[in-house]
Amino acid sequence: MAETKPERLSLLNRFLTLWIFLAMAVGVGLGAAIPEISVILDALRIDTISLPIAVGLLWMMYPPLAQVKYEELSKVAKAWKMFSVSIVQNWLVGPFLMFGLAWLFLPDLPEYRIGIIIVGLARCIAMVLVWNMLAGGDNEYCAILVAINSIFQVALYSVYAWFFVTLLSSWVSRGAGVIVEISIWDIARTVFVFLGIPFIAGIVTRFTLIRKKGKEWYEGAFMKKLSPTALIGLLFTIVVMFSLKGEYILALPWDVVRIAIPLVSYFLIMFGISFLMSWALKFTYPETATLSFTAASNNFELAIAVAVGVFGINSGQAFAAVIGPLFEVPVLISLVNVSLWAKRRFFAEQRRVEAVENVAVSPQSNQEVSTNV
Repeated sequence: MAETKPERLSLLNRFLTLWIFLAMAVGVGLGAAIPEISVILDALRIDTISLPIAVGLLWMMYPPLAQVKYEELSKVAKAWKMFSVSIVQNWLVGPFLMFGLAWLFLPDLPEYRIGIIIVGLARCIAMVLVWNMLAGGDNEYCAILVAINSIFQVALYSVYAWFFVTLLSSWVSRGAGVIVEISIWDIARTVFVFLGIPFIAGIVTRFTLIRKKGKEWYEGAFMKKLSPTALIGLLFTIVVMFSLKGEYILALPWDVVRIAIPLVSYFLIMFGISFLMSWALKFTYPETATLSFTAASNNFELAIAVAVGVFGINSGQAFAAVIGPLFEVPVLISLVNVSLWAKRRFFAEQRRVEAVENVAVSPQSNQEVSTNV
C-alpha cells in the first residue's frame, strides 16, 4: 500500500504534548478542588460504561475511522504476513510481557497487580487510531488490525483473564490466583460501544458524502476540518479521566508511581520490540508504525469496565486500570515523535539503498534489452 506523504502539522498537532499535559493538570485540579465532580461524572453511566468518557472516546475515534479508505480494503487481505506478526505481538508477546512486569514490580500489591494484568490483556481498539494517524501510519491497515483485535477480545478476553489472573498467578505464588467473572457478552457490548458505533458512523459518513460531494471534496475539504476534532475529543477524555481520580492521584502519589513503573516499562519495551521486529522484517514505515502502536497501546476502556464491573469502582484493581491511560497518553504521544524520528533516520536510508540498487540494475537491464533487439 502506497505511503501517504504527511502534511504540515497544525498548531494543535505540533503542541499536542503540551495540550495533553495541560489537560491532565486541569483534570487533576478539578478532581482535587471539586471532589463532587468525580461523583457527578461517575453517576453519568449506563451499567459500567461512563457516558462522559464514552462521548470523548467515540468522537476521538470517529474522524480517523471516517478517514479510512474502505473501498481499498480488499488490498489489505493480501497482507497476511503483517496480520500474522500483529497477532503474535498482541496476543502472545504483549499479555505475557505485562504479566511479567506486573509480578516483577508489584509482587506485594495484589490488587494493583491484577489491575495491571487486566490492562495488558485488553488490546487497543481506540486511541491507537489517533497515535497511528499522528505518526503517519497506514489508516487502512490500522482499521483492520483494530477489527481483528476486537474479534479476538470478544472470543478470548474472558479465557485470557482466567488463564493469567487465576491460573498462571496461582502457579507463580500459591493462593495468588483470583477468579475474574467477565462474560463474553460484557466484552462484546463494550467493544461494540467503543468500536462498532464510530466504525459504522465512519463508513456511513464516507460513502454518503463521497456519493453526494465527490472524493476530492471529501478528502480535501471535509476531512481537513473533521480530523483535528479527534484531538479535541482526546483532550476532553483526558480531562474527564483525570478528574475522576484526581483526588486519589494527589493523595496516593507513591501508589501512582508504583503502578506507573510497570506500565511505562511495558509501553516502551513493547513499542521497541514491535518497531525493531517490523523494521527487521522490512515492512514499510507506515506498516511498521501501525504495527508498533497497535502492539504498544491498550484498550483501557475495556480494562476499566472489567475492573469496575468485577471488583468495584473503589477497588485497587479499578484504580490501577484508571491510572493506565493516564500514563499511556503522554508516553504514546512521546513515542509518536520517536517514530517520526526513526522514519527519517532508518527508512530514509532504506529508500536510498533501494534507489542505488535500482540504478545498479538498470544498466544491465538496458544492455539485455539491447542484446535481445
